[in-house]
Formats: sequence, structure tokens, C-alpha cells
Amino acid sequence: MVDEQRKEKGDTRVPPGLVRFELLHEDASGTKARRGRLNTPHGPIETPIFMPVGTVGSVKGVGPDDLKTLDAQIILGNTYHLMLRPGEPLVGEMGGLHRFISWDRPMLTDSGGFQVFSLSEKRKITEEGAAFQSHLDGSRHFLSPERSIEIQETLGADVIMAFDECPPSTEDRAYLEKSLARTTRWLHRCVKAWGRERSSLFGIVQGGLHEDLRKRHAEEICAVDLPGYALGGYSVGEAPEAMHAGVAYSAPLLPRDKPRYLMGVGTPLDLVTCVEHGVDMFDCVLPTRCARNGLLFTSEGKLVIRNAAYAKDPRPVDPACSCYTCRTFSRSYLRHLFAAGEILAMRLNTLHNLHYFLDLMAQVRRAIAEDRFATFARDFRAKAVAQEAERKGGR
Repeated sequence: MVDEQRKEKGDTRVPPGLVRFELLHEDASGTKARRGRLNTPHGPIETPIFMPVGTVGSVKGVGPDDLKTLDAQIILGNTYHLMLRPGEPLVGEMGGLHRFISWDRPMLTDSGGFQVFSLSEKRKITEEGAAFQSHLDGSRHFLSPERSIEIQETLGADVIMAFDECPPSTEDRAYLEKSLARTTRWLHRCVKAWGRERSSLFGIVQGGLHEDLRKRHAEEICAVDLPGYALGGYSVGEAPEAMHAGVAYSAPLLPRDKPRYLMGVGTPLDLVTCVEHGVDMFDCVLPTRCARNGLLFTSEGKLVIRNAAYAKDPRPVDPACSCYTCRTFSRSYLRHLFAAGEILAMRLNTLHNLHYFLDLMAQVRRAIAEDRFATFARDFRAKAVAQEAERKGGR
């Protein structure tokens, strides 16, 4: 009743009981890095954090028990995919997404906007929303701000995302301006549809690589008092250097006392660089997708396990890594599994890559807390550049 009265009065303030962000420490070594804690109905999340992506309710290759062993604090689901299969009514009937997938830690759902807008010729955007054809069977569907919120609240995620348009960062400026205005209007519709009972709504700032558009849109989106805010439209076609420069400008535009989420990013170097600019939350399919393709991230650089050079290599993937894969198996065995097409190869590779990303963020949090993040980031960047140059030179 209280929520209904608040909505009728146009009150968009966040009520107590939803996610709450604590800014615990700001780096004193010359960066904008922050150490925080996001308190949710399913437990706290220590930030900066990397969130493994479980698009259809499953992080590919691993189970919830694996994710807990890796200390994954939060995972993602996706509105577009889950509405198509198995459908949010079924998930709701099964007790919500947490119970459906047996995950009792925090969860975030993307609004489906990015997936819909990536369909290109299979969708049509209007002021009301987006009409599109399913990538599964060609069936026609319609996703509006209200429908996206309805689906996400049925799924029951701790954090839900506003429905936005996600044009490429290199899109024509005139189109970007129209898109930003529409995304702002859609946010207000999302807020009206948002029940505030157990899910916290984050707004999304777009604007491509145009600083003036980013500033204007940040002012519009952040004028709506929400539990958190995200930067969208990065890492969708532009060079990494351009993305890093864009985030360096845009992240400080978001409220200091709210979590800042950079969507769909990225590589280990991206994570460290964007933490340096003040970002708290990240997600990306990179570690799991690369694992399935035999590309492993290590303290010594990238390792392509399918290469013949590892056929008789008795060493672990990364001698400095403490994950189950590295503690137990040799590069030789992992290469054999991958060459044989064994499912176990996907699981062991995924365990390693996720451990690398999650452990990296744990190192980042410690460096911030100890006011040495500037040195940490500088050393990490120099090492990453040298390793990549050596890898390319050895081809």
C-alpha cells in the first residue's frame, strides 16, 4: 500500500530494505579506486567485484557449488533469454530464479535491452518498446520498459536493470541524441512499473564516446534517485584505449555514494584500469567463453592450451595459481581433454579462468584498502603490455 501511495505521488526515493551501498574506503595513492560493500537481501557483495555471467540461469561449464568454492559473490541472468526459455511464468512458479537454479547468493538480471538491440534486422524500435523475433524459433515478441521490469521482478533478482537502448559507441551523433532521450523516458516508465518489494532498480547512462552526451545523460539518469547506476554502451566496437578514456570521464559523473556498474567489460586489463577510474562492478562472458575455446588467463600471460607445445608439458597452467585445475592437472592432460572434445576440458578451463578473474578482484580490493592501488595498477598494466608483446612476437 505504501509503495502504491508513493508511486501515485511521483515519489521516486529509494525505500529502506533494498540494496544499500557502503563506501568503505577511497584509495589515497592517487587514483579514483573505491572499496565498498553492496548489501543485498541475499547477502553482502564486496566491491570492486567481477560478476560471472549465467545468461540462461547457468554459468556455462560450472555448477553453483563450483561458484561458491570460487567465492563468486554474485552472478547474472538475462531477461531476454529467460523470457524466451523457459519463460518467466515457469520460473516464478518454481519459486523465482534463486530457487530455480539453487543459488542463494545475490543475483543481477540484465533488462534484455542489449540482446534485443543486437538482433539488428530482427527488431523494430518504437517509443513503446522493441518488437523482435526470437533467435530460437523466429516467434514474435514485444519488450517494453514495463514488460522488462515485470519479467525481472518475477525472476526475483536482487538487482534489476532499467530497459534501455544500447547503440554502438560509434553510432551517428544525431541518432545517439534521439536514443538517449528515449532511454531517459523509458527509465521513468521503469520507475513507475517498479514494485520495490525485493528488487533494486539501477539506471543506465549511455552516450557513446561523446563526453557532452555522457554528461547530459548522466545528469538526466542520476536525477532519478535509484539504488545504483551503470555505464552502458562501452566495449561495443571502439578501441580499448577509447573505452578507457570514456570511462575515465564518465565514471566520476555517477553519484559517489551509489555503486557504479560498467556493463559488459571486460579483460583483466580493462578491470584494473576501470577500477582506477572509480568503477565498482563488472560483468563479462570473456573468462567463460575463452575457457570453452581453450584460451586461459595466467599470471604469466595468455595460454592457448590447444597448442601442440603443451602436449608433453607436466606443469600446471599457472604455477602461481591455487585453483583446483592448477593444483590437480598438468597442461598435457588439459590439452588432451581439449583435443578429445571432452566436457571436462570446458569445466576445468572455466574453473581456472573464473578463479583468475575473481582472485584478481580480491587483489584489487586489498590494494585499495592498503592505499597502494596506483602502484598495483601501474605494475599490472606494464606486465600485461609486456606479456602481450611477447605473445605476439612468439607467433
